[in-house]
Amino acid sequence: MERLTIDAEYLADILKSLFAIPSPTGYTDTIVRFVSGELEKLGLTVEITRRGAIRAVRRGKDSRGARAVVSHVDTLGAQVKYLKDNGRLELVPIGTWSARFAEGARATIFTEKGSYRGTILPLKASGHTFNDEIDKLPIGWPYVELRVDALTRDKDDLDRLGIEIGDIVAIDPQPEFLDNGFIVSRHLDNKAGVALMLAALKAMQDADVETPVASHWLFTIAEEVGVGASSIVSPEVASLVSVDNGTSAPGQNSSEFGVTIAMADQTGPFDWHLTKKLVDVCKYNDIRYQKDVFRYYRSDSASAVEAGADVRTALVTFGVDASHGYERIHMHALRSIAELITAYLTSDVEIKRDFQQTGPVTGFTRQPTGKARQELSADVETEEIDDPDHPHSAGHA
Repeated sequence: MERLTIDAEYLADILKSLFAIPSPTGYTDTIVRFVSGELEKLGLTVEITRRGAIRAVRRGKDSRGARAVVSHVDTLGAQVKYLKDNGRLELVPIGTWSARFAEGARATIFTEKGSYRGTILPLKASGHTFNDEIDKLPIGWPYVELRVDALTRDKDDLDRLGIEIGDIVAIDPQPEFLDNGFIVSRHLDNKAGVALMLAALKAMQDADVETPVASHWLFTIAEEVGVGASSIVSPEVASLVSVDNGTSAPGQNSSEFGVTIAMADQTGPFDWHLTKKLVDVCKYNDIRYQKDVFRYYRSDSASAVEAGADVRTALVTFGVDASHGYERIHMHALRSIAELITAYLTSDVEIKRDFQQTGPVTGFTRQPTGKARQELSADVETEEIDDPDHPHSAGHA
């Protein structure tokens, strides 16, 4: 399970291309076509669901017990809630994000007649008019509006432009790729995950590596609204690793460097055995990692399990500073996760029982239940102690 070398230039170029394609949840057709085309360039056959989720399968020695890796192509955004009498637009968010980060954002409104540009502004935007009232306005979506860059003096003007309630609004990512490896942008969640998955696949294709089981490369279109991988995981998949952003913030252990392995999110703990497997792969390949627990977070893994997929799930993340705002990450984390994916997918399968959806207890997994090994003091004999009830027993871990 040796990690493969990741083409960092390819990773960065793909990420830049993804940033250039608006893809708020509900408006993902264009990015689905782009990702599907890239998968085909890398030699895989693509299947697309009715709504646009993507599956591409890379063959392994065995089709049973397949391993899946998943990211989502959709991002946060907004939707037209109301055409206002002042010629501006009231908005509601797509996904969960604060209007604090919407203020000042440049945006595109997609209508059936075409697209328009605009800016999201607080209701009181001019200090020359409102003086210090601009600093007293509450924070929230009712207190911002979208100014359309067209002649829109009133609601009738908006009607003439063809802008309607429900139209999708995409927020400009405004990406910056710095020479020191940092990347600052909106929508790193989860275009960075998509890019690093494609980079990992490229490394595997370039090296022509063989995997013990098939690998499924999945890309979902509605993770930001909780739907995620609810209808894309096929029955032969035994394990599902989600790739998404972590949260580098006070009280969290995530980092903008290396791999952050999530032990649990708001839906509960991830699979003990699959998570341990990923940690072991990091250790063996000297991939920097840290563990974290997320309290206000869910991913594609949660939606898959909630939809009835009987799969082991795990979550690997790139630590993002200011998630769902002006996000920042370092290329080191993206490259590290891509390396982990290559090493994991080429590693041996240890739980062969997972080749079948159900079976007898024979071969079922075991978790450690004995007492942890302790360092013995100098005056205690150090020979192996077999009695599990002995206070210094090593147990069965």
